Amino acid sequence: MKTLILGIGNPILQNDSIGLRIADELEKSIRDPEVNVDTVYTGGLNLVDCMRGYEKVILIDAVRDSQAIGTVSRFTLTTLPMGHSCNLHDCSLQEALQFAKALGDTNLPKEVVVIGVSVPMPEEFGEDISPEARDAIPRAVDMVLAELPSVMRRRP
Repeated sequence: MKTLILGIGNPILQNDSIGLRIADELEKSIRDPEVNVDTVYTGGLNLVDCMRGYEKVILIDAVRDSQAIGTVSRFTLTTLPMGHSCNLHDCSLQEALQFAKALGDTNLPKEVVVIGVSVPMPEEFGEDISPEARDAIPRAVDMVLAELPSVMRRRP
């Protein structure tokens, strides 16, 4: 199954970089040609372009919710809290995918999963992340790997 693992975040916005850091860790352990690991600093409509051509997409991102900092959660598009893109002129992931489908895009993934790490708001500029977010990285890596068939999980 052609799968995309996509870490999302901003590398200079402290805990918001958590998705990028988790993707970097995953890239060290996944060596299956059917699985691509990448990072992006965008959201909304731009994500749809990244997702085209894959059967499954696993997004990894910081989430702002009522959970304790560092809590790792799994969401589907129906359970993901409706959030706004990082760009005020863009739309949410759910809205972007609905828009693409309404325009007749048939090259979208059949399954989209979001692995989110709870982080506080507001963020400040900086490259360090909190200890709670750093401690969540191994749990998030394991949760992403659990989404893959066992033959795709680790390098041979």
